[in-house]
Amino acid sequence: MNIFNTKLELKAFLAEQKERAKSIGFVPTMGALHQGHLSLVKRAKEKNDIAVVSIFVNPTQFDSNEDLKKYPQTLENDKELLESVACDVLFVPSVEEIYDNNISSEKFNFDGLEHEMEGKFREGHFDGVGTIVKALLEIVMPNTAYFGKKDFQQLQIVKKLAEKYDLPVKIKGRPIYREDDGLAMSSRNARLTKEHREIAPFIYKTLKKAKKKFGAKDIEELTKWVKKQFKKEPLLELEYFTIADENTLQTPKNIEAKKKYRAFIAVFAGDIRLIDNVGLK
Repeated sequence: MNIFNTKLELKAFLAEQKERAKSIGFVPTMGALHQGHLSLVKRAKEKNDIAVVSIFVNPTQFDSNEDLKKYPQTLENDKELLESVACDVLFVPSVEEIYDNNISSEKFNFDGLEHEMEGKFREGHFDGVGTIVKALLEIVMPNTAYFGKKDFQQLQIVKKLAEKYDLPVKIKGRPIYREDDGLAMSSRNARLTKEHREIAPFIYKTLKKAKKKFGAKDIEELTKWVKKQFKKEPLLELEYFTIADENTLQTPKNIEAKKKYRAFIAVFAGDIRLIDNVGLK
C-alpha cells in the first residue's frame, strides 16, 4: 500500500496511473475504520484498477472542539485493516496540508438539501462537509467515489456538489453495514458505554417497526408513535425522527406511489449522537 501525506506526491502518483489508463475508485473517510468502510474499499477495488482511501478528521464539520478532540483516531489499526483488503493508496494529510493557515469552510448552496434534518441541528455542518469533499475530489480526481448510505443526507449533498461544480466523478451510495444486533456501524460506537451499547440496537428495531407501519399510519401519527417508543427508553434521547422524499429530503404532505421515501433518525446515547435510516415502500 502506497502512503502519501502531501497533495503533490499523491497527485504525481495518480497522474502516472491515469497516463496508463488506470481507473481510480475513491473512499474518503475520517479513520477509525470498521467493516462498513472496508466494504466501500472492496467495492472500489472490484470496480476500478486503483483503490484510494483518505483518512482526514475534518475540523470544519464538527459542532464543537470537544467533539473533534474526542473523535477516535486509530491510524495504525486503520492501516492494517486497509492492507487486509488490498487497498492500493492511502492519503493521510495534515490539517495544514488541506487548509494551509485558513481553517474555515466555504459557503455552499445545495438547493435546500443542507437545511433539512441534520442541517436543522448542526449549523454549518454541510459547509464543512462540502469544503473537504470538494477539496479531496479535486486532489484525487477519481472516476468514482463511494459513500455509505448511513449518512444518506451527506450522500445526496455530495451528489449535488459534483453536479453543481461539474466534477467529472460518479458518486455511488452503498448499503449500510450493521452489527449482528442491527446497530449501524459507526466510528462513534466505540465511545458508547456498556449500558448504552446494549440499548443502542433499539434504534434500528424501532425503525424496522416504523417501516412496517408506514402506509397504514400517516406521517404525523407514525412520528408520534416513534416519539412514544423512545419515551420508554430513558437511556436514549430522540433528537428527531422524520420521513422524507429521498431526492428532496423534504417531508411530504402526501405519500405518492411513484416516489421513494426514507425514514431518518438521530438519537443521543449519553453524549454520543447516533444516526440511522431505512428505505420505505
